[in-house]
Amino acid sequence: MIKDARVLQDDHLPREIVHRHNEISQLAGALEPVVDGDKPQHALLTGPSGAGKSCIARATLDRLKEQVFDVHTAHVDCWLHPNDFRILYKLLESIGTTYDIHRSTPTDELLQRLGEIEKPYLIVLDEADQLDDPDLLRRLYAIPQVTMILITNHERDLFTPLDERLQSRLRSSETITFDKYTHDELVAILSDRVSWGLVDGATSDQQLHKMAKASQGNARDAISILRSAARRAEREGVEEIREEDIDEAIPKARAELREKSLDRLNDHQLAIYEILRENEELMPNEIVSHYSEQVQEPKSKRTVRKYLRKLEQYNLVKSEGKGPSRVYKSAN
Repeated sequence: MIKDARVLQDDHLPREIVHRHNEISQLAGALEPVVDGDKPQHALLTGPSGAGKSCIARATLDRLKEQVFDVHTAHVDCWLHPNDFRILYKLLESIGTTYDIHRSTPTDELLQRLGEIEKPYLIVLDEADQLDDPDLLRRLYAIPQVTMILITNHERDLFTPLDERLQSRLRSSETITFDKYTHDELVAILSDRVSWGLVDGATSDQQLHKMAKASQGNARDAISILRSAARRAEREGVEEIREEDIDEAIPKARAELREKSLDRLNDHQLAIYEILRENEELMPNEIVSHYSEQVQEPKSKRTVRKYLRKLEQYNLVKSEGKGPSRVYKSAN
């Protein structure tokens, strides 16, 4: 049944990206000056998880590299690599200059190497609000050849820790806002994956609508449900996806995504998540109190609240109420 398993991966770049043409055009327009040897514009991509931000950034850079030979590009996941050394190492690694770099290499030296690059360097900092030291953005901004494409779920999580001067500079970036996919858009995305990844007749339009409805606007969830259903059907040796395959795939896909998200948490975020799993519900101040007792060198209250928003964005926790009456609880 599965003719190309790669297409069923949620991080696979499709041959044609559907329903994000305006966003692609806006980002391409910000970066287009590099084609003529001019300075491209920094960009900020915001929106919920599974709205296509990372996909659009990667696809846009790939297409740009087809037009411009003398340009470097890189994509760094700041959730997986949140500290200065790891981010700078990944940036230098993508241009092949890390053979003599060690963990003891000073950050200033790594930044100096980036400053010596002669070609334009377009870097995607995904989950940029997860940076351990947001001041790194100021230092990267100061490098003439570097253009940043910053990706975050919420602009405030990225901007709040920054000084006013850097906030002002970054607010002049090309800001591209991504909304959740509509139901019909998700059906179209799934249909495209099916056409390339599965044999003809493997699933019906009605089933695609069922998968799209279950994913609630999140393309990553929708593709995971399709992948899980197709795998189950293939294991059973049938030629098409059945209703029971989808019914089992929906919770299984969500569990897989939850595990992937948990694997990405740092020690402090994981501690907060475990606190909420052990308690029925807690107010933010109660969470901070538990957290401060359990970890060494706890983060500030503001950082804890940012972590809570990040956990909620990835469906690991959920909240009820507003303001002082808001409470958080585990989502599973």
